[in-house]
Amino acid sequence: MSVVWSFSSLKTFQQCPKKYYHTKIAKDVVEPDTQATLYGKTAHTVAEEYIRDDKPIPPAFDYMQDTLDVLKQIEGEKLCEVKLGLTKNLESCDFHAANVWWHGIADLVVINEAKQLAHSVDYKTSKSARYADTKQLDLVAAGLFAKFPKITKVKSALIFTVSKEFVKATHHREMMPKYLEQPAKDVARIEAALENGVWNPISGPLCKFCAIKQCEYNRS
Repeated sequence: MSVVWSFSSLKTFQQCPKKYYHTKIAKDVVEPDTQATLYGKTAHTVAEEYIRDDKPIPPAFDYMQDTLDVLKQIEGEKLCEVKLGLTKNLESCDFHAANVWWHGIADLVVINEAKQLAHSVDYKTSKSARYADTKQLDLVAAGLFAKFPKITKVKSALIFTVSKEFVKATHHREMMPKYLEQPAKDVARIEAALENGVWNPISGPLCKFCAIKQCEYNRS
């Protein structure tokens, strides 16, 4: 049995298979938005509208101005909220295609086909880059290589807009299968859980904040 997965859904499974089951498979639990997630969504919209439409940045987000101005100066075609999809054969497909295997969204992509180069940016609104995970950038780069055949290199970055930290990575087309190698092994674990119907919970410090109330480890 196959699954459609994303970076965030894979992280959920790694954190706790039981949480993954209730939020992604049974879908009998919907995690509510928090103040932090709502703020992040607004910040993403502000960045998108400024880059794409030159819409003025609201005063509450003035701190993003310098960073976004740097991004606007990058040479190439700027695309916001780029939906990407890959089949199991690592071929490009639509985000919701019937044969989609992985899908994800790039906050900002700058395509420069003349230089065979793309820039990929993901905005983060957490206060520090301390726990930055560049595996997300690997997956997006793979999706870009599939979608844009002329691109041979992707310069990627997680941009922490509050702390103004940049976590960078460079990706090369010939490494594309390598970027999916470990995630594919993790996805196989999800497929095995689907076959066996076993979704063991994992106890951790985040259990007290978890929305899965029907779990033995939930201490909220």
